[in-house]
Amino acid sequence: MTEELKEIGLDVGHRRVGRLMRHNGTSVVRTRTHKVTTDSNHTFNIAPNLLDRNFTADHPNQKLAGGISYVWAREGGLYLAVILDLHSRRVIGRAVSNRMKRDLAIRQPPR
Repeated sequence: MTEELKEIGLDVGHRRVGRLMRHNGTSVVRTRTHKVTTDSNHTFNIAPNLLDRNFTADHPNQKLAGGISYVWAREGGLYLAVILDLHSRRVIGRAVSNRMKRDLAIRQPPR
């Protein structure tokens, strides 16, 4: 709303626009595009659940867990893949990419 008012020549800030909108009982409905990153209807093999929700380990490198998250950054969205040692709970591997491809989870980080 603020940008559109500035385009037509009104010099207003976002706080003033927000205050005036609240005073008049109006609000902005933001539409955000949803990016689907999971395909559950695939024909690939499904890996067995070896841990069965038992996340404790007696020795280092006995059990590893990993995950992929989508992180917003200044340059845009990035995918972060992390591997944890369940004994020490420390990160033992990580990789970042702007695309979620197969090599993201198996890529070796630069040393």
